[in-house]
Amino acid sequence: MERDLVVRLGGVGRRYGVRGPWVLRGVDLGIGAGTLVRVEGANGSGKSTLLRILAGIDAPSQGRVTGRPRTAFVPERFPAAMPFTALGYLTHMARVHGLARGAAERSAEQWLERFGAGSFLRTPLSHLSKGSSQKVAVAQALVAAPDLLVLDEAWTGLDTAARAELDRAVAERTAEGGSVVFVDHDPRRLAGAVEEAYAVDGTVVKRRTPGGTSPTAEDRESAMRRGPTVVIVTRGPHGAELPGPVAAAAAVEATADTPPRASASSYEGTTHEGTTYEGTTHEGASCEAPDAPAAGRVTRLTVPESHSDLVLRELLTARPPWHVVTVERAPVVPGPAPAPAPAPETDGRAHR
Repeated sequence: MERDLVVRLGGVGRRYGVRGPWVLRGVDLGIGAGTLVRVEGANGSGKSTLLRILAGIDAPSQGRVTGRPRTAFVPERFPAAMPFTALGYLTHMARVHGLARGAAERSAEQWLERFGAGSFLRTPLSHLSKGSSQKVAVAQALVAAPDLLVLDEAWTGLDTAARAELDRAVAERTAEGGSVVFVDHDPRRLAGAVEEAYAVDGTVVKRRTPGGTSPTAEDRESAMRRGPTVVIVTRGPHGAELPGPVAAAAAVEATADTPPRASASSYEGTTHEGTTYEGTTHEGASCEAPDAPAAGRVTRLTVPESHSDLVLRELLTARPPWHVVTVERAPVVPGPAPAPAPAPETDGRAHR
């Protein structure tokens, strides 16, 4: 099913200077609502130029850009030398996007906490390390829930926990109907969740996935196997369909009338929206939500690991909720090793 486009590039070209060489030329592409799009290409191929045009930071030298959704951009290099504290800067950016002051401050604090930078609320940006600055750079793009999120190597410089948090944030944006376009050096980044991919080759942007159609379950499952995935076995109310965000994120592998036996170990967790649930680690066991159905058809889902929290939250907070029988990591099909991520810098100066 073809989705409504939030932004379209028609015959777009970009060069720097009247007689400069063309970086991009004749680019035609559209970004659909709720779509996760990856852009690939060699260093210096024009990936960042394409992202800057999509984000509205650069204007094309020729051609036309139509559609201007509320857009947030994480640049490859974040200019941290600004006269703000981390909280002040994020609050300012949220207000630029239309949030009232109180809502802007609450959102700023929430995102800094989510990325592990809550202790730096009052720290001047110029006093932050590169890694901490990158957390602020990512958070500023998320404070106002943009319709189009553009990420240029946004995971670079983040620690492991913050990279995983950004994966979850991307899953949340697309589940809520936002579009995300990203570049990342790791070929397994968000593997299995990417719906469209483009490669910048010379001055041309080539589409690497078929247009106008949704991926089949087989295509989705094959893509997922290239990255870490989680298998969730769930039992729903009689006659209930999977919640929309779950159906969009997961490959439905099989259904049965009798659930597999679950292990006895359990855990308790809380989603970012504050919903508490009980269950197990990803090594396999059951999750239980209040009012979970006592009977119903069992469905087996394969989900990109980056989207597993989102899927569990949607299942457990549905009305009526679904019962999660087991959750476990699936084996990963061997593939090329991803390029190592640059290590985040540690702070060389004290934070105040």
